[in-house]
Amino acid sequence: MYLLEEKIYLWLLLGVPVLIILFLGVLVWKKTTQKRFADLALLKKLSPNQSTFKSVLKIIVISLALVCMIIALVNPKVGTKLETVKREGVDVVFALDVSKSMLAEDIAPNRLEKSKQLVTQIINNLASDRIGIIAYAASAFPQLPITTDYAAGKMFLQSMNTDMLSSQGTAIYEAIELAKTYYNDEEQTNRVLFIVSDGEDHQGNVKVIAEEAAKEGIKIFTIGVGSEKGGPIPIKRNSIVQSYKKNSEGATVITKLNKTTLQEIANEANGVYIEGRNTKQVVEEVTEILQNMDKKEFEAKQFADFKDQFQWFLGAGLLLLFLDIFLLERKTSWVKKLNLFNEQ
Repeated sequence: MYLLEEKIYLWLLLGVPVLIILFLGVLVWKKTTQKRFADLALLKKLSPNQSTFKSVLKIIVISLALVCMIIALVNPKVGTKLETVKREGVDVVFALDVSKSMLAEDIAPNRLEKSKQLVTQIINNLASDRIGIIAYAASAFPQLPITTDYAAGKMFLQSMNTDMLSSQGTAIYEAIELAKTYYNDEEQTNRVLFIVSDGEDHQGNVKVIAEEAAKEGIKIFTIGVGSEKGGPIPIKRNSIVQSYKKNSEGATVITKLNKTTLQEIANEANGVYIEGRNTKQVVEEVTEILQNMDKKEFEAKQFADFKDQFQWFLGAGLLLLFLDIFLLERKTSWVKKLNLFNEQ
């Protein structure tokens, strides 16, 4: 396990390619100016020891030294001690709708991106709860099992898209069924499932499965993403809208938020429906819901001791700068004497 203490300094790495481009520009300018000054053969006689390779080697060494210095500023740390700690929390599973209707842009930037923003902000406000993530369209697919690793959760969350499941539809039924398998602790009294969806084009009798989930102690809260006015589903190529999805009659499909379905699911499973338009309000409401629930104590492994590693990169950077002092921009005499290429 590693940790980057000062990530802001990583922006300084952008200066390295800028330095290399400037060097190449100076090199081209020097070559052009030299050609104007004298013939190539004459230049070799005037400056026989001039080495282009040495100049390139120097800029490589300086660039590597800068990279090492910047990484030293970032101060990477490595976890050295793994220990088991006691935590109290609730098992929270997020089921995200990744059907094509979630590409509608009636809520900025689009329904799916808004859903990912909502879940990310909710995770950021969790303290010691365990999380799991499910993706679903016409079928449900496990993304992340129950874990306390919030960083992994957010990473998997950002990789979710509408192409990850080939079949289309909105199988909320399957998402709830899959969520049941996530709660592996029989002693956990509070099991929470957040369904983030536009609720449209759902399949199966979701009320029945919601009732069954409630009997097993699973509370389902639904977050509606989209607008009741709706919007078309864009078809993009390279982030540019090419057209909009059409039905069999050639008319543009308008997808709308199906608030009624989501409210029914929540009501049947002892939860509530949450309007997903305002991120701050959603996070506050979800945080309040979780805080008012009974917490279950469980064990979790985590790194408790991190050791600084900046000194290795600082040492490497200083060594490279020291070597650069001895790299002169002329040919090395002992290499010339070897006459590796049998030059006259």
